[in-house]
Parts: sequence; C-alpha cells; structure tokens
Amino acid sequence: MNDHEFTLILSGVSEITSVLADALYEATGGDIEFNMRDGVAFLEFERTASSLQDAISTAIAQVEGAGVGVRVVRVESEDANTIAKFNADLLGVASGN
Repeated sequence: MNDHEFTLILSGVSEITSVLADALYEATGGDIEFNMRDGVAFLEFERTASSLQDAISTAIAQVEGAGVGVRVVRVESEDANTIAKFNADLLGVASGN
C-alpha cells in the first residue's frame, strides 16, 4: 500500500456548509480537505491504497454516493496518465490509452 495525493473537482456545490462537509467527511473516511476557490469546490485527498487508480476510483464512488448531490467533474494529480483516463471517463470520451 502506498500513499496517494490527488484532488477531486466538484460540481453541485454553491457553498461549503457544515452539513455538506460532515456528509463528505463521513462518506470518505475523513482523508479529505474540503476547499472552495473562485466558486469552484474541491476535495484534496491523501489516501492509502494499492494504486492511484484504486484510490481515485473509491474516492469518486464515495463522494458521489454521499447523497448530497455532488458530482466529480475532474481529477488532478501529478500522475498525468492515470488522471487523463479518469478525466476522459468523467467526460464520457475515450482517453486514447
């Protein structure tokens, strides 16, 4: 298992409320930092998993399954190949990999 750092960019968030923050914190197991900059909400993760792909997949499922109307629209990390595939999948297009 390795530690992986990545950011999920969200839609469906107009402000960070305590109810929203608590729901996402609980759904993800608490390995997040919830922020908003220039009207864009994002979650920064530091997650232990066997691969970056596994870490991101489970994080997206947890965030979107939290029942608070939040959707992941983009992923950011230093691993460009893995991130390109996730972003293509989120957009519903082929990534070319």
